[in-house]
Amino acid sequence: MPVTKMQNAIRLLKRRGTLRPRDLVALGIPADYLDRLYRRRLVERVARGVYTSVDIEVTEHHSLVEATRSVPAGVVCLISALQFHGLTTQIAHEVWMALPNKAWVPKLKAPKLRVVRFSGPALKKLIERHKIEHLTIQVYSPAKTVADCFKFRNTVGLDVALEALRDCWRKKQATMDQLWEAANVCRMANVMRPYIESLV
Repeated sequence: MPVTKMQNAIRLLKRRGTLRPRDLVALGIPADYLDRLYRRRLVERVARGVYTSVDIEVTEHHSLVEATRSVPAGVVCLISALQFHGLTTQIAHEVWMALPNKAWVPKLKAPKLRVVRFSGPALKKLIERHKIEHLTIQVYSPAKTVADCFKFRNTVGLDVALEALRDCWRKKQATMDQLWEAANVCRMANVMRPYIESLV
């Protein structure tokens, strides 16, 4: 195996964070190089057909990175997004991700996924992008996450939604306008109105 192609594959992996065999093919490097590097323990396989560098520094948000590698279209939501933004005392034992109604979900051993189906503006609006461990992950904004918790209050609990709203306001992670925008996007304005008005 030519050293230059191996070095190029490793360099590219460190720059991008993750690679799939088809990413190498586009650069003229045979697809099986990632598997060869994996067998030599120079890269790590994090999911079927997804590889990462063994040198990447793991952060506290590593489970979100792993989930995004396997479900690139997913958006971190609800309890996982609350935890990311520091708006809850809850601990997410699985990664909560929003996906379109008919999107396929891979079966992962780790991290465990909790998929919630969103559609329309509730799926596509108020998404933040954060670069973690060389990978860009999508997370709903603090205000949108709060509104989602009210929408799914029967799943996450009204107490969690109220705690998130109070923390979001107290920590100045959202303005009043942002909270109202998120409430409207999620069609929760009427439900959230008394709680938002109690903040001021």
